[in-house]
Parts: sequence; C-alpha cells; structure tokens
Amino acid sequence: MLENAITNKNKSFDYKELTKELEKNLSALQQKIRDKKLPVIILLEGWGASGKGSLIADMIKMLDPRFFKVYSTMPATETERRYPLMKRYWEKIPERGSLAVLDRSWYQELAIAKMEEDISDSEYAQRVEYVNTFERQLSDDGYVIIKFFLHISQKEQKKRFLKLKEDSTTKWRVTELDKKRNKNYDAYYKQFDDMITKTNTPHCPWKIIDTTDRAFTRFQVFNILVSQITNAVNIEKPAPVIEESAHIFKLAAKPKLADVSLENKTMQPTKYDDELKKARKELAKLHGKIYKKKLPVVMVFEGWDAAGKGGAIKRISYALDPRGYEAVPIAAPDKHELNRHYLWRFWNKLPKTGHITIFDRSWYGRVMVERIEGFTSEERCAMAYREINEFEQELTKEGIVVLKFWLHIDKDEQLKRFNERMNTPEKRWKITDEDWRNREKWDAYEKAVDEMIAKTSTVDAPWNIIEANSKLYARIKIMNIIIDRLNEQLKKMK
Repeated sequence: MLENAITNKNKSFDYKELTKELEKNLSALQQKIRDKKLPVIILLEGWGASGKGSLIADMIKMLDPRFFKVYSTMPATETERRYPLMKRYWEKIPERGSLAVLDRSWYQELAIAKMEEDISDSEYAQRVEYVNTFERQLSDDGYVIIKFFLHISQKEQKKRFLKLKEDSTTKWRVTELDKKRNKNYDAYYKQFDDMITKTNTPHCPWKIIDTTDRAFTRFQVFNILVSQITNAVNIEKPAPVIEESAHIFKLAAKPKLADVSLENKTMQPTKYDDELKKARKELAKLHGKIYKKKLPVVMVFEGWDAAGKGGAIKRISYALDPRGYEAVPIAAPDKHELNRHYLWRFWNKLPKTGHITIFDRSWYGRVMVERIEGFTSEERCAMAYREINEFEQELTKEGIVVLKFWLHIDKDEQLKRFNERMNTPEKRWKITDEDWRNREKWDAYEKAVDEMIAKTSTVDAPWNIIEANSKLYARIKIMNIIIDRLNEQLKKMK
C-alpha cells in the first residue's frame, strides 16, 4: 500500500494559502465536536524524520488546549508490560467532545515490534487482531479515528538525518536506532506495508502521504482532517452490522436459570466452618503461588439483589494478602466514565501480573440493567455480547484467569432477605427503592440473564451458576471453584 501514497504531482502549486483556510476550518470544527459530543482520535505513524512532530505542532496551534491532549508513545515500561498489551492505549481514549492526538500509537506494537523485538508470526497476527478489534469497538461507539502514515524514501530520510546532525541543537534526535532503520529501509518498508494492509479497515482506513514536500504534506493532512471531521459532525453514521457471538466464539453450554435446582443445596454450620477454614488455607497458599508465577486473576460476581455477592467476596478476601488484590465495587458510571466507551473503566481496573481483581458487578451491566432500564440503545446493547467476548478473550490470551459467578436465588428467598434487611437497622442501608423496583422486573431480568449466559459463557471464560439460597453452601462452592481453577492453571505453567 505504501506505493499508493498521496504525492505532490503539481510541484508549482502554492498550497500555503489553501492550508491557512483549512486551519481556520479545523479551529471552528473543534466547537462542533464539543457540541456533538464527538470523540476524535488523530494518530500519526511513519518513518523517522517524516515530520510527525512539526505536523502535530501546526495542528494543535489551531485548537483550544482545554479540549485536546497529545500523547507521545514510548516503549512500554516494565510496569506496563505487566498488564495486557492494549491496556495503556485504552487508558488514553478521549472523552466525548474532545480530541486525542497521538505521536505514534498502538502501531508501535506491530511492525516495529516485529522488526526489533523478534515477536513470532503468531504473536504478530494476534496483535493485529487486537488492534483491529480495538478500533472497531471504538468506531462502533461513535469514535472518529483518523490514521496517517507519513512516508518518505530512504534517500530523503538519510538527507534529513544528515541535516539534523549538522545542527548541535538537533543532532541528538538522530539515534543509532534511526541509522539502523535507514540502513535496513527495505526490510522495514516490507513490514510497514504488511501492517498497513492488514489494518486498513472500512471503519478506520489509512491515509498514506508522501511527506517529501512539507507544504503539500500540511495541506493534505489538514484537508483530510477537515473533511473527515466535517462528515462525522454533519452526517449520521450508519448503524454497524451486529454479528452474533456464537458464530465467532467457542461457547460452553449452560442451563437456563429456571432449570437450575436450588433444592438440597445447603450446608450445616459446623461443616461450613471446617470447609471455610480449609478453603481459606488453600487459597492463601495459592495466592502466594500465583504471585511467584506472575499469574493475574479476574473474578466477576454478578447475581440477583441480595444473593450474597458481598458476603462471598468478603470470605474470599479474608484468605488473600491485601497487597495482592483489589475488590472493585461497580456502581452507576460517573460523568467521565459515561463520556467514554463503557469498557474503558474496566480496562483501567485490570490486575497486573501476580495480582487479583475482584469485580462486584461488572461490564455485564451493559446487557442487564442498561438494557432493561433503557439507559443504552438496543442496538448498542445487542453489540455488547460480541464486545464482551472479545474483551474476555483478549484477557485470557494475555494470560489472565477469568472466573465468572452468577449467584442464583429464587424470588421467595430474595423477599425473605429484603425483609430481613428492612427489619435490621445495621443492614437497612443495603436495601433501596431500586432493589424493590428491580424485583418487579424479575421476569425481564431472568430472560436477560439467560441470554447473557448463553452468549457469553465461553470455553475460556465460562459462567459458574451458583445455587445461593444457602449462603454457606454458595460461599464454599465458589471458593472451591476458584481453588480448582487456579490449581489447573498453575499446573499448565510448570
């Protein structure tokens, strides 16, 4: 694709006046971006000395600095390497109504990594999939992503490097790595071309510009920015195609809630005490082992109101080293979370290697409360099954153990617990008007949960339906599932 770069075919044309007009248009468009609550990502990739820095400087001069942020992507730090590959890029997505400008981006994890980090072909292919998924998810959520690759010839790059080295104030910018890349230009060219071809998608196409002529380059970049942002502001985006997750992911069949028997799932207090003591001891040992093996773990707790999620989490946490886990209660999103893709706040809470994150409610709110209460459009809720499966698949491929629990009780047991909370002063804070309203929609929620489990119980991240009419029985079952799953994963790592 690099051979198709946009080039200056009219050498005598003066682009400066046209560019000035485009600069004014870009400045005016920023207010429209804010009015339409449009999130925009502009990223610049390309050869060393191709002009990324100067273009960004020209671009931001026309923008209100309160509503954009520039990121310069550096190699991942040791801490960043302890998280899934794409986490640091999810953290940088802008709020609706603002812009993020990236001097290099997630594409440094593709071609450059293939050339310089010696990643395998399969790892490279996996990263391409991560990037395409990331961009599609953002695009489906209304993000505008404009991608530039700035292209120059080997000869032009060498000429610019020599010019930089002649000046004492700029010679530091030419590194030994730059020289190596110029010397091996053809190999890098081939890898860049492959990367661009595999990530040139309909929702996020590349704009490849030959930057030999700087005035022409500035005109083209500003022209593309103004054109694409104007279209996004003025033209209603067509609805994306919703793909059924069953066609993409290997699913682990689970029963409907109505078919899960809650009878005889009880435990005597004396047996519970013995089992709890044994499970805590084993879980404490496993926590030390996963820390040594740098195995990250995510636990997701969902269930009916008053099903016992908090009590189960509390018993698990008693067994864990407080320095190695975090329990994250998920409430209604705040304004900063609402203004981004809904998965953003969950990417921000993932554990680093050797640590555990326990989610008390999770990303599954998108296909339950948001769907039933009408907080999110039916279209976006329907797309969430695939997005959630992609999210969890990415976590498991990056080595994270994902454990998901649905705590199931019947309506009579829920009513009993609601009344107990109402009649116990120290527990009254746990019951709200919303809990009673949700109870009235039990059938709608049950239907939604059945669909959620059917579409998101994958082989690598299956749902565990926990019979929770007996809190004692449920807690021990949950802890034993965790112990068995961690032991199974640790055996694979030997």
